[in-house]
Amino acid sequence: MKTVLIGVGQAGGKVTSSLVEFDHDMGFDAVKGALAVNSAKADLQPLDIDTVLVGQDRVKGHGVGGDNELGAAVMQSDAGEVMSALDGRITAEAEAIVVVAGLGAAPGPAGRRSARELNKVYDVPVYAIGILPGRGEGAMYQVNAGRSLKTLVREADATILIDNDAWHSSGESLEEGFDSINDSIARRVGLLFASGENVEGVGESVVDTSEVINTLRSGGVAALGYASAEADDDPDTNINVVTSVTRNALLTGTSLPNATKADSALLVVAGKPERISRKGVERARKWVEEETGSMQVRGGDFPLDSERLAALVLLGGVERSTRMEEFMQRAKEAREEAKRQAEAREDTDKLFQNDDLDSLI
Repeated sequence: MKTVLIGVGQAGGKVTSSLVEFDHDMGFDAVKGALAVNSAKADLQPLDIDTVLVGQDRVKGHGVGGDNELGAAVMQSDAGEVMSALDGRITAEAEAIVVVAGLGAAPGPAGRRSARELNKVYDVPVYAIGILPGRGEGAMYQVNAGRSLKTLVREADATILIDNDAWHSSGESLEEGFDSINDSIARRVGLLFASGENVEGVGESVVDTSEVINTLRSGGVAALGYASAEADDDPDTNINVVTSVTRNALLTGTSLPNATKADSALLVVAGKPERISRKGVERARKWVEEETGSMQVRGGDFPLDSERLAALVLLGGVERSTRMEEFMQRAKEAREEAKRQAEAREDTDKLFQNDDLDSLI
């Protein structure tokens, strides 16, 4: 799948940069263009991709400070500048446009604005990669993410969710955690983009772009799982390897933990074609059908020169999953708590406006 990436905000820019680096290092050439958009100049400076600084007339390059409404307004007012920067990057070769944004901060609504503008202009699918804040990142981020997710899902053709808690290891600093999460995202999403690109060898049933698009056709929320293991030279020996990595990809390696029920799914088995067991792939595909409850499970190979076999599982329509319900409940509780705190502050303000207290102040 030939893609053009647009990273919105700090998290979106870093993930986009990681995706470009992974695609280049692997020699896939699936990413045909990339652009980072931000209202904070400092966030753009470390990135090794093209950038656009927006909102200069309002925030002077200092960012919007987590203000969702201001972030959306800045993106709307400078949408023309962003679209101009994309002109020439999105050519007839592009098969999809992907907007990448962290949902917990101001870039969430800005990402939604971007998806809306892109859908107006281009005929190819506009997908989003939305990054959910971790449980420890504060109530404000949970509230923002809940609001941003609802609007982003409406504007994008499908939204692949990345849960920060999915790959954050205990003992890591926040910065180290984000770096490892970015690497994990780049590996999974980068392999998904490249899976239709025949890199090494000829597979028996190579995945193409249409299968990715059809898996995401129902729209809504999507998730992506990945796992790999050492492989034997004999494909018959690898039957259990294929089924095992598929199970791990879906049950422990997804971008959205516990999201197994889905409307559709795509299983991609990557590795040397002569090592991929057809029996193993078919068994794994049937297992994915049973586990997801979907009768729309596609499958195929990704020829790749590697000593390992890997399984990539793309799930479409996972908004009814346990993890999504947990997150939306957490966002709701955070919103209610924020409302209570606002009311308490209002009561305090009224107390100090009491004329009886004037003489004491």
